[in-house]
Amino acid sequence: MSSRVSASKLLSRLAVVAALLILLAPAIGAHDVPNEVTVSGFVRPQGQALTVLLRVPLKSLRDLDIPTYTSGFLDFSRVDRALNDATNLWIRDYIELYENGQRLATPVTRAVRVSLPGDRSFDDYDTALANTVTGPRLGQETQIYWEQGMLDVALEYAITSERSDFSVRPGLSRLGLQVNVVLRFQQPGETERAFDIHADTGIVHLDPRWHQAFYLFAREGFFHILDGTDHLLFLLCLVIPFRRLRGLAVVVTSFTIAHSVTLISSAYGMAPDGLWFAPLIETLIAISIVYMAFENIVGARLERRWIVTFGFGLVHGFGFSFLLRERMQFAGDHLVSSLLAFNVGVEAGQLFVLIIAVPLLAFIFRFVVAERIGTILMSALVAHTAWHWATERGSVLVGYRWPEFTIVDAGALLRLLTVIVAAGFVMWLLSLWIGKPKAPPEGEGFSPRQSSDG
Repeated sequence: MSSRVSASKLLSRLAVVAALLILLAPAIGAHDVPNEVTVSGFVRPQGQALTVLLRVPLKSLRDLDIPTYTSGFLDFSRVDRALNDATNLWIRDYIELYENGQRLATPVTRAVRVSLPGDRSFDDYDTALANTVTGPRLGQETQIYWEQGMLDVALEYAITSERSDFSVRPGLSRLGLQVNVVLRFQQPGETERAFDIHADTGIVHLDPRWHQAFYLFAREGFFHILDGTDHLLFLLCLVIPFRRLRGLAVVVTSFTIAHSVTLISSAYGMAPDGLWFAPLIETLIAISIVYMAFENIVGARLERRWIVTFGFGLVHGFGFSFLLRERMQFAGDHLVSSLLAFNVGVEAGQLFVLIIAVPLLAFIFRFVVAERIGTILMSALVAHTAWHWATERGSVLVGYRWPEFTIVDAGALLRLLTVIVAAGFVMWLLSLWIGKPKAPPEGEGFSPRQSSDG
């Protein structure tokens, strides 16, 4: 009998717990981390003070004691403490400002306030400053939930000079799963610079010196090669048939000149900007890998391979430009040096890959597998991978409607073709100067007329 009573008590307790969980589900959901958060802001040095204005969605500020009425609307007579707590807990201690490489001390919070989502005061700095610091606060008659409002914050940092080199680490990634910071910076008498950056980007120089921009873009180019699996596979396909530097030098130089042409042309607005262009290039990059892999399998004509590589290099240059479009906001006034630096980084990355790949392939073909068999096996594996990429990317491409071709498009295409033809002529002259690569009887490469060493 007692066991039945205990069982009934247990079931009743479980029912109570379940009911509480159901009732508390909306409250628990309210504290979920937002998927996407956009933070708007201004950075303005003047005299010996640097002002930072930020607008942050209140829904991204969690774990706070929020004063509300029974209806759930904010109680503006008691909300100031919650706003200051939110600023200290989520913003002030995480955004980092640097002057000439030295982190600035903790700022003074000049003002905090709640704004309505449709408020346009952050369209420009002066209006945002006046609205945040001295503008009228929302009154008790305003009916708004915490999750619907925006937090406007004015922070002030002590600096030594308004002409210093300033940089920022946003550090607001805790606000959401994906946090974008739209930041505008202006020094007295200078043009305003706009940045749209991820919260975890790292340190961003707001007005970079040339050497800072050069280093940043050289690093970007180097790691872009190492992170780009498709570019790495294309390089592998280039390397497989060659064993000597002279033959490989012509092909790699051809690829370098070609991708530099389209990369720089894209930076100067000579490439299409339609949504269809990126999936088209990505599909062509995959097709280029498939082609080079099959050429290795059937036997590459090494003396003409620089021509094919030049054509595919043009395509890969457009692929490089997609990253560069996003990163050019960090170039400041140094567009040319940044483009040069990115190319230097790409070439350094390619050289790093070749330094590892060439000796490794030589070792494999000498001690592991016969060269002809190894060439076929590796090329077939690469072709299989790239073919899947091509079909997947191609299916995305066919979803776009082909754009109308206008006179403006024709002019841009003509300019681009002129640059490509000029670059091809330069490459042809270089190939004559370096000399046509001649395949030795063993080890340099294979064609249908050559016998395997296996």
